[in-house]
Amino acid sequence: MSAARRPNIVMILTDDHGSQAIGAYGSQVNATPRIDEIAREGWRFDSCFATNALCSPSRASILTGTYSHVNGVSTLVTPIDASQPTFVSQLKAAGYRTAMVGKWHMGEGEGNTPEAFDYWDILIGHDGQGEYWDPLFLSAEGERIAEGYATDVITDLALDWVERLPGDDPWCVLIYHKAPHRPWEPKPEDAERFRDTLPVPETFWDDFDTRSSSARRALMRLAENLNEEDLKVAPPEGLSYEETALWKYQRFMEDYLACVASVDDNVGRVIDWLRERGEFDDTLLMYASDQGFFLGEHGWFDKRFMYEESLRMPLVVSYPRRLPAGRVHEGIVTNVDFAQTVLDAADAPHHERMQGRSFWGDLVGEPTSPPASGMYYRYWEHDDAFHHAPAHYGYRTDRYKLIYYYNDGLGIPGTGPFTYPPEWELYDLEADPTEVRNVAHDPAYRAVREELAAAMWREQERLGDAPHPSQPRPAGVEAGAIAG
Repeated sequence: MSAARRPNIVMILTDDHGSQAIGAYGSQVNATPRIDEIAREGWRFDSCFATNALCSPSRASILTGTYSHVNGVSTLVTPIDASQPTFVSQLKAAGYRTAMVGKWHMGEGEGNTPEAFDYWDILIGHDGQGEYWDPLFLSAEGERIAEGYATDVITDLALDWVERLPGDDPWCVLIYHKAPHRPWEPKPEDAERFRDTLPVPETFWDDFDTRSSSARRALMRLAENLNEEDLKVAPPEGLSYEETALWKYQRFMEDYLACVASVDDNVGRVIDWLRERGEFDDTLLMYASDQGFFLGEHGWFDKRFMYEESLRMPLVVSYPRRLPAGRVHEGIVTNVDFAQTVLDAADAPHHERMQGRSFWGDLVGEPTSPPASGMYYRYWEHDDAFHHAPAHYGYRTDRYKLIYYYNDGLGIPGTGPFTYPPEWELYDLEADPTEVRNVAHDPAYRAVREELAAAMWREQERLGDAPHPSQPRPAGVEAGAIAG
């Protein structure tokens, strides 16, 4: 392949894969040698964050390069208008062949299936999540059942599409896995790999002292809210609360990590296939999850909150022809930044609607804009029927995190009917990396809180997201003020 040719692009996206379960991020519970290989051959991102830690909204932000309030996908039940501009539509206009295989999960039916793709084949059923075994797919030709294990099938279909392409125009394929999303159904041979007792996280027995009632109301406790349907077996009789919590943690982690193992094997299949074709060096290969996941931290499973385990996305990227190997990007990036970064790598124009900051210049040693000073987060799906997580937004810098629980569904589909008084949380991530000490009302942090509240307000105005009516305007911030 000519060094002057634009790269082929492979974006592998999983669902709910926390960075704590990736070897390259120092996992204490498993190994992921093939995902780690991408990091070793390129870059690992240590401060990549979701702007809305929920599957559908994050996928919409990755695709469109916009925040939830712009692309319209704010909750699990607010479908995408697939005709809006995306990085894929920009690539297609620039001469790329494009494909999407696997988990779409942004609505189904007319107007909500993938557009600007030459080929698409997506999981349907199970509320848009798809099944692990013999999954039901929908393509332009209609529905069909594909026999086998979803993670393998998705990889097969994606590589087969590329194999059948005529000519030598550049191509982009999105390989979007269901795994390791709930309910966790691994291959039996993978499940046998994780029978040893695993260490529990430092905050497993978190009592939520100093935290808001908003956080305490959530129904995400492993001990209380992870049910037999998820675990496929009931706990032994006679266990205490603490023993039940530990038993459920071990059982959940066995299946979760086994699903991750299959993902890692299939990442390896893609890497090996690219090497066999002589195209690994000339391919922009990305691995990420649509958000993080609590793996027992704070006694929780699931995501949604702005706490680190949920907010943080794993992201590793390789492109040996252009990018140095073995590097770590420590600056703040978000899922909204992916679209413009991919377009810059492909030498394709951005769409004026895109809101992110391209970090491509950071990787090639030619930054095109100053590093991000912070990131804005908003979770819209208030008091949902299953998790009862509160609606909130916040602002995170390198050191601090401010969260405002406005606790109001605003009539948005997928939100519950109850509202609660607003609450604040503030964390000093340097002094308290596990986020167990809320200092929002600590006089020593008053100036920090005021500074972050002003920065968040300015960022909301810059992005065009209206603050909740209950949020007071910070002192010294005028209407229409824009962050510099």
